[in-house]
Amino acid sequence: MAGEKIVGVAVDFSSCSRKALKWATDNIIRDGDHLVLISVQPEGYYEDGEMQLWEVTGSPMIPLAEFSDPVIMKKYKMKPDPETLDLLNTVARQKEIVVVLKIYWGDAREKICEAIDKIPLSCLVIGNRGLGKIKRAIMGSVSTFVVNNGSCPVTVVKQSDHEP
Repeated sequence: MAGEKIVGVAVDFSSCSRKALKWATDNIIRDGDHLVLISVQPEGYYEDGEMQLWEVTGSPMIPLAEFSDPVIMKKYKMKPDPETLDLLNTVARQKEIVVVLKIYWGDAREKICEAIDKIPLSCLVIGNRGLGKIKRAIMGSVSTFVVNNGSCPVTVVKQSDHEP
């Protein structure tokens, strides 16, 4: 794996995370790299079946072919959007990269920092919803927490004011 990076992108399949993914594929991902999408679901989403097994460690790595399948993703109670899947399939084919999804359950701030160390990631790209100062003070910013506590380089891709 000499020279290959393991690049993480935090995704919730929103326009903001799609922009971060697009930025990562345009600016960081090179031929032969590994792209790990990290998704964190709220606690309680793992109450059914096998997901209880992964409460602590997160799901197994799910290959792109599997998380493109709606039947498989229904088991995880997730629905990746077609635009993101199209982007991932195109990049995987063009740059010959390995794309996998890792799902965690719990607090996004803590679980993303945990993923950085456990996978381990060479770097992480995360979107920023652009919360105002008051909302950020009350709710806390996931991206700010990860920048301050993550153990690898973190790039925050901001949502511009005129975007949804």
